[in-house]
Amino acid sequence: MILKVLPVGQLKANCYIFGDENTNEVAVIDPGDEGQRIYDVIVQNGYKVIYIIATHGHVDHISAIKYLKEKSGAQVVIHQEDSEALLDSQKNLSALLGYHSIQVPADIKVMDGKVLNVGKYRLQIIHTPGHTPGGICILVDKILFSGDTLFEHSIGRTDLPGGNHQQLIKSIQDKLFVLPDDVQVYPGHGDKTTMGSEKKFNPFF
Repeated sequence: MILKVLPVGQLKANCYIFGDENTNEVAVIDPGDEGQRIYDVIVQNGYKVIYIIATHGHVDHISAIKYLKEKSGAQVVIHQEDSEALLDSQKNLSALLGYHSIQVPADIKVMDGKVLNVGKYRLQIIHTPGHTPGGICILVDKILFSGDTLFEHSIGRTDLPGGNHQQLIKSIQDKLFVLPDDVQVYPGHGDKTTMGSEKKFNPFF
């Protein structure tokens, strides 16, 4: 298994490079900034990028997508309900936060239950709206990339446009807390945790 974590940008969003060590095929999840740095890791390790996946459409998770798309030719993946954020500076908050304009259309607009194959691994899309309408988590075996849905003993903020606190709580309870306790959770910001720890100690539940 290939799994590299690169905190990028001023908000230290976690960019993940995940893939199959036998084929060197990878998915880049949430390349939020520092495209050259991310691409250097790809080139140095001889990775072949199959997908560039955004867990949601906020600028700190998508800012380097266009750069990586141009460099790698990989397909850009985002949930259908967040796809317009790849083209709209108001929806992706780049105008608000002072980032450069982002204009990169999605190649694949996923829905809940979609499976993407990267080498021998099956990446299952779990739609978890609440932080944004099209927020997703990605489940691979006993690993969950949770984006800004679930953090270590916290949850994603819901005070930004499109956020909904009740919806986020329901997403986590109905879609994530049904997963086994030993699932490793890799969030969009901060340190990794486990599903069991979040069920027991997350103060929002």
